Order: sequence, then C-alpha cells, then structure tokens
Amino acid sequence: MKRPLHKNGIPISPSLDYLNQPTNGTKKGYLQKKRLLQISLLSIGVAIAISLIAKVLISLIDLVTNIAFYGSFDLKFNSPANNHLGLWVIIIPAIGGVLVGLMALYGSKAIRGHGIPEAMEQILVNQSKIKPSIALLKPLSSAIAIGTGGPFGAEGPIIATGGALGSTLGQLFKITPNERKIILAAGATAGMSAIFGTPIAAIFLAIELLLFEFSPKAILPVALACITGAAGHQFLFESGPVFHMPELSTPTNMALGIYSFMGIIIGFISLGLTKIVYHIEDAFEKLPIHWMWWPAIGGLAVGVIGYFAPHTLGVGYDNIISVLSGKIPLALLLSLCFFKFLSWAIALGSGTSGGTLAPLLTIGGAAGAILGSITLLLFPNSGISIPMAALVGMSAMFAGASRAYLTSITFALEATMQSHALLPLLGACTASYLISFFFMENTIMTEKIARRGIYTPDSYEPDILRKMTVADVLKANSMVVSTKNRINEIRAFFDLNPPLENHFMVMDEEDNFKGVITLSSIYNKNHDADGPISEIMEQSIPAIKSNDNLATAVELMSKCDEEFLPVLSTKEKNRVIGLLTYKDVLTAYKIHLKENQEAGINLSLKRQRIKILVKGRQLIHKVKEN
Repeated sequence: MKRPLHKNGIPISPSLDYLNQPTNGTKKGYLQKKRLLQISLLSIGVAIAISLIAKVLISLIDLVTNIAFYGSFDLKFNSPANNHLGLWVIIIPAIGGVLVGLMALYGSKAIRGHGIPEAMEQILVNQSKIKPSIALLKPLSSAIAIGTGGPFGAEGPIIATGGALGSTLGQLFKITPNERKIILAAGATAGMSAIFGTPIAAIFLAIELLLFEFSPKAILPVALACITGAAGHQFLFESGPVFHMPELSTPTNMALGIYSFMGIIIGFISLGLTKIVYHIEDAFEKLPIHWMWWPAIGGLAVGVIGYFAPHTLGVGYDNIISVLSGKIPLALLLSLCFFKFLSWAIALGSGTSGGTLAPLLTIGGAAGAILGSITLLLFPNSGISIPMAALVGMSAMFAGASRAYLTSITFALEATMQSHALLPLLGACTASYLISFFFMENTIMTEKIARRGIYTPDSYEPDILRKMTVADVLKANSMVVSTKNRINEIRAFFDLNPPLENHFMVMDEEDNFKGVITLSSIYNKNHDADGPISEIMEQSIPAIKSNDNLATAVELMSKCDEEFLPVLSTKEKNRVIGLLTYKDVLTAYKIHLKENQEAGINLSLKRQRIKILVKGRQLIHKVKEN
C-alpha cells in the first residue's frame, strides 16, 4: 500500500480502456437545443392563446360592469364610478363576492387571491402543476369580482390564467418539471404583456418572481412568449403607451435628489401597506363563519367605500391616467390614495379574486403626486413636476411592495414611453427597494407562501458546481492498494492505520489502475478474509476528467448511482490521478462559504507607502551617482 504522487497518476489497465472513451457531448448539445426549440414553440402557442383570453377577460369585465352598474348588455368600457345607483351600489360588490365564494367552494379554492403568489407556490413545491380548471375559473371569477366593483386590476388574473394554461399544456406533453416551469412562466408573463404591451417588464417579472434563474433555456421561450403577447396587445387593444401622460423633461440634479427621497418615503408606505393587508387577512381567518362568505363581507366594505368614493370601484386604469396627468386636485388625490387602499386591502384580505398591480400603481401614483404637490408648495423652485412625481411614486410603490426591482422600472418606462423618467425611476425604486429589503422580511408576493413554510429564492448566483472543476477539489494524493493484497492483510493494516478515506484505488503488479474498493466491502463479513482484493473490487465505474466541472460529475454520479468516480488526467493519456467522492463535492460548498464569509485586506496602504519610499530613495541615489 502506498500513496502515489498526484501529478504522476496511475496508468489505466488495457481491460479498462472504456474509461478513455469520450462522452458524446455534441449529441447532448444538439438534443438540448432541439428541446429548447420545442419548448419555445409551445410557449408561443400559449402566448397566442392567452392574448385572446386577455381580450375576452377585459370584454367580460366590461360586460359585467355594464350589467351590474348600468343594466345594459354592452361590451364598451364604462367606469363604475359614474353609476347612479345611490345606496344600492353597496350591495353590488357583495353580490359579486357571494358568486366568487361559491365558485371557490364548488370549483377550486385556488381561484382566491391575486394570482402571482399562487403561481410561485406551484412552481416551488408542486413541479409547476396547476389544475386545468383554473384556466377557466380564474378569469371568470375575476371578471365577476372586478366587474361588480372590486378594486383590482386584470393583470393578476390574466397572469394566473396564463400560468394555468401553460402548466396544463406542460402536463399534456412529455416534458421535465423545469420545462413545465418555463412554459408556465411564459404563459403568465405573456398575459401581462398582452394586457399592458410591456414585453421587457414581463420578461423581468418572470426572472424576478417566477423562474428564479437566468439561463438561455429559460429566457428564450419566455422572451418569445412576451413578444407574442405584446403583438397581441397591439392587434387586439391599441398601439402606443397604455398610460398616456404629458411629455416629461429632463430633471435637474436637485429634482433627482427629491425624487430619490420620495422613493424612501414610498418605501416605508409600501412596507406599512403590505403589513396592513396581511393583518386584515389574519382578521378574516379569525371570523367564526365559513371562508366562502368572506369575499361577500369584503365586497360589502368595498360597496360602502365606493358609495362615498366612487372612483375606488373597478379596475381604475383611468384613475392611473388621471393621476399621471398631474391635474387632479390635492384633496381628491388624498381621497383616492386612502380610500383605494382601504377598499383594496379589505377586498384582498377577504380572499376574493383579483390583481395587485393596478391598485399598487394607483395608490403609489397618488402618493407620489401628493408628495410632489406638497414639495412644490414648500419649495416652488425645486424643479420637480407632478406627473413625474406620480410616475416615480407609482413605480417605487411596486418596487417596495413586490421587490421586483427591474420589473418596476421597465414597466413604468414601457407603459408611458417616457425615456426622461429613467434616472428618477432608478433613484426612487432603488431607495424604495432598499427600505423594503432592510425593514421587511417578506414581500406582498411572498408573505402568503412564506407563512406556509415555503422558501422563495432571493438570489440568482451561478451554480457553484459549474464554477469549479474536479481538479479544484481533488485531494493531492490518495491511498491505493495492490491486487496482490489479501482482504485480511488490508484489514490488519487499517486496524493499525485508520484510513481517512472510504474509497481506494486498486492497481496491479505493473502499477496499472484496475478498479476501486470501498471500506465497507473490505470489512464485509460475507467476504472470504483470505481471498484476494481483486475479488471484491469494482471495475465497471464511469470516469470523469479533471477539467470537467463538478456539476457534470454530480450528474454522472446520480445517473450511475455511484458515490465516487475515477478522475482522468487531461495532460497525460491513460492516467488516473485520483478518486472524486461526494465528500469532495461538499468541499466546493465549503470553499464557497469561506470566500463569502471571510473578509480580508488584499491591498495594504502601509506596504504600498514603503514601496514608494524605497523606489524614491533608489531614484534619488541614481540621480546623485549621475
């Protein structure tokens, strides 16, 4: 028994020449690209379908609104704020809540909520499997809830519907759970793109809230779906920005500072808003009545608030446009901001069906416009504008509440087509995100599933195993045994010299690699102690090259159900330089933790100062000699 030098390695026995056969990486890459093309085509198909469903959903919301508030069978948009029902308006949302409760009870409980957290949960714990019935029940229940005055947006339901449609399609075809996740995300974000015409923001939404990864196999299908959804928006709805507003000018440095400070204030507001929503949800959980009736109770509150503040009823996209115009009086802004939040928080907490994006935009835009108005009253020469302050507040509110940072910025830019707003949006959203990150553990999107014990990834670091090669963690030397040794000899040696490893290479008399033996097989009492070690060694073992990454090694271990792999040298052919075990793979994580936890100074100013002094003296000495 001996420990050979790692750099020399052990020659491979001619009988084990299969170890040198290269893996068919080219074929594997071709198959992966073929699969990517198939998933992309499926995603485009889902996007076409969800674009049509988005149009149907909007038309259905308008139809229910006209029937409920105006008694007319019409598909044209009419704001419920202009109704003349008087006190009867109070019971309209309550009736909608009863219908949603019945659909949830006898259809599927999964239609409750605003869509995105439910999609996240299915991705994280259920292999992206959503019941096909959700694709029908979610838009129908949302149309009833919103059409009867619910203060929600259509984007949450269409995201949930698109996700359900993508998941259903993914369950019909023979694909992996990860591919099904991609199609789910593609359907969900294509729905958002179809409603708002914001494909870039939809792609970022997929990355930040649904995919939890950034790779070509995930991004390409989602991007194609979002582009298709945006084309559907242009064809089925209208071209141009979805939220029209006055042309914005380039802000001054002072104005940029004020907008960024607004972001801090909006960040704290988003924090309080999120906590209140879930406090209301907790209060509903304590009610001594069946949950089916909760949406009706929430609807009753919506009706009462809608009687005193009619503009809080319905989707309210027209409210967002009005706020962005900068022409709404301060008193009306205060009313809209407070009562819209109150109505939305109670309705959402009751568990009815609807989205969060439109209410957050309305509340944030109104809050930003209020802050802008107050700033102009106190500092008339500050250089800010009310429309810009409203846009900043709108985006910062979404960034703080959802922590979808890039989505918030790009959505505001795409939805308004105001390029001069980029710097104010960056400053405000960064400030709001910072407040949210430091003062709130979960977001409005993740709090619900976090309470169920589901962890939501919050970082998108590259795979550690793909960053490190086998050579990075391979031990410098490994103990080897000879085929001439008998089992009892090795047992006696190990009794006197307890080994640190559990796996050992075996070589023949010519120092050729023959196989691998494990410590458990050596001490197995069923083996003849007087027999040679060659009788119990393993030979049919796949091998890995020293320059392969650890992810490849782990995949090979998992596929072949092996705890170790012989490692081949890349410098010398037919050489085994060691054994890679699962413990060596854990070393990669130890190295990663050490790199991220241990701080150190790599540049010493004192040392640099001494070097400069020494070089200066040398230069002076040379000058004197000359």
